[in-house]
Amino acid sequence: MAAERRQRAAAGLYGCLRRIYEEGKKSIPEHPHLFETDVEICLIGGSCKSPIERFWNGSNMIYVLQKARQNEENGSMEESETDDAICASELLLKESSGPLALSYRRAKQLISLYTLAQNPNMTHLKIPELIALPPIWIRCDGSDPEHTYWLGAEPLKAGNKITGINLYMVTCDGPTADKTCFANLEELKMTHKTMHHSAVVVTKGFAQYKLIRAAAMEDTIVESKSTVYVEMTWNTVNKSLETPPLISAATLNITLELGDPGSPVYQLYRELQFLLALAEGLKTGVMEWPEPLESESAVELVQELLTDLKNKLDRFCISENKNETEKIKCDTAAVDSSIKSVFSERGDLDFAEQLWCKMRSVSSYQELIECFTLVIKSLERGEIQPWIHQGSSSLLSKLIQQSYHGKIEVVPLSGITPIQMLLEIGLDKMKKDYVSFFIGQELATLTYLDYFISTSVDLQEQVHRVQKLHHMLEIIVSCTVLLQFKHENLFPLTQICMKYYKENPLNEKHVFQLPIRPAVVKKFCENDHPEIWKVDVSSGHGQKEVKTTWQVSADPPFEHMTSNNTGLLSDSTVNGSGEEGMYYVAMVKCSQVHLT
Repeated sequence: MAAERRQRAAAGLYGCLRRIYEEGKKSIPEHPHLFETDVEICLIGGSCKSPIERFWNGSNMIYVLQKARQNEENGSMEESETDDAICASELLLKESSGPLALSYRRAKQLISLYTLAQNPNMTHLKIPELIALPPIWIRCDGSDPEHTYWLGAEPLKAGNKITGINLYMVTCDGPTADKTCFANLEELKMTHKTMHHSAVVVTKGFAQYKLIRAAAMEDTIVESKSTVYVEMTWNTVNKSLETPPLISAATLNITLELGDPGSPVYQLYRELQFLLALAEGLKTGVMEWPEPLESESAVELVQELLTDLKNKLDRFCISENKNETEKIKCDTAAVDSSIKSVFSERGDLDFAEQLWCKMRSVSSYQELIECFTLVIKSLERGEIQPWIHQGSSSLLSKLIQQSYHGKIEVVPLSGITPIQMLLEIGLDKMKKDYVSFFIGQELATLTYLDYFISTSVDLQEQVHRVQKLHHMLEIIVSCTVLLQFKHENLFPLTQICMKYYKENPLNEKHVFQLPIRPAVVKKFCENDHPEIWKVDVSSGHGQKEVKTTWQVSADPPFEHMTSNNTGLLSDSTVNGSGEEGMYYVAMVKCSQVHLT
């Protein structure tokens, strides 16, 4: 009787997984499916991030099984209530902090049903057209003696025929400061040889180092979503926790969140925020004025600029201005090694750009009108004859050009017109700022930057592209200042960023990857502990390859480990990361079952 129930359950699980798989070949399901009232089945594939990618490199499509959330409130459900159950599950999913894990016993049962259904010799299950399903991975709650957090099963195939099953067991202990529990590499290799009857094994190392950490401000930890870390892999590991050799393959991974007050270009970021506020006001007709960038009122600053121009219309003063500009450039070059000079104000600002610098402190619509009224009246009276860069298409630039001939058109300073006028001169100025940086540092050519500074698209799209330029700037500046990267690394990084942003919208969560020489980050690896260090011990080839993985990490290696085992984590952990010297030690074991 029990055997019949088990066979029915195996066939039922196969049927459910098969339906999900067929649906997933068209598009990955957005929501989990329910199985036997207590299990959620999620199909992971395509661009979805795999929760077990650190421990297993396999099929692009996998099933992840976990505890169904509706169980906590609804108890049990009939199969006819499946649709309602899924809706309830989605609601609870949004309220919960993370995925829930099944007991080890239930996970073992599900693995057994899966392997039973994938065994072509089990003809009495009466499964029509048996196919090899994607691998299955089940979240476990770690309550068993070995602290198991994942169980996995993967069919092995010869053509279309299923020939065996790879079974995986992922365990983890920690956080702990007891380094006596760390594996000895030779013992690890011997355990693998004994388990798999292998005479020869190969080892491969992996290490990840964080190069930018959370910043401490005002005695608190400020959690930043910006991360810069390097991942290194190498063959032939000599001992546990060894520093990666200089022959390693190293990849820099950069995720940078804009708006860090400690950034050398933070003031430019605030300037960009004002530009974005103008663009939003132009689009919606409702202007939200950000906090002024200057303490002095914009009207006073504009009046000072106009007065200064009236007093400098003779040749001597123009010559004096030229000398002053040259002095600025020389001073900038002299302090090029300092953080503040990584991105400095240009010395060739024309009148419209200088006006933007004064008017970016505008804090009301009335103040905006007053500033432009002052400028237009000065132009009409011929009190100023300012110079502007060639190529500017802003409305203000056209008025200035008209003023050279003694007559300018009447511009009604009402509605959204003043906002658009200010947005246009801000866009012109900021584009030139970014172009000056990238060309001045020999990181890009004007032709390559053309996409980002094009005026052939509408103002909203131009603003969006300027945001992309700023994100790239912050990435390059961060690597220059914090990592002391030289041109040999900054140039290819710039090309990678620009290629991405010519094809994709702004995305502060995107991970930019740059292959680098290990020597570039050698000092970080020698002077710091790795965030993750692991070794793979493997034997066999192709489908007969089996692997044993041992890993040490500063953070919990599984997201459900934190949400399901809050008692395991000590109060000493900060932001999910253990104190200095606290580690999580994980192990992945693989075994093969041959079916033919």
